[in-house]
Amino acid sequence: MITTMQPEQTLKRGDVVLVLFPNSNLTTAKTRPAVIVQADNLRTGLPQVIVAMITSRMFRAGHPSRVTILLDSLEGKQSGLLTDSVVMTDNLATITLSAVSRVIGSLLVPELNTALKHTLSLD
Repeated sequence: MITTMQPEQTLKRGDVVLVLFPNSNLTTAKTRPAVIVQADNLRTGLPQVIVAMITSRMFRAGHPSRVTILLDSLEGKQSGLLTDSVVMTDNLATITLSAVSRVIGSLLVPELNTALKHTLSLD
């Protein structure tokens, strides 16, 4: 059973969370891991957060907008993920805080920043 985050819990950039992530058709969703990519203390006044999807489909790795997480690495051990995975910064979603079930781990932000810069063409 997945428990909902308590309102007093705060999320930070790099947190790996279990979320109800919307499918591309925007009518269905699936509980899956994602990583918080929005700036800490963004303070928009809205109860939402920007996340990047995480997939276990390793064939999706190898693109500059994606970060590979291998479980046998230090980063993989800190991620809380159950399998080798790929963070897809080219698949972002803004979700309500109530869609976040819990924090399961964390990832290093510099690699996420590099991938996000590629996705959003920022330099």
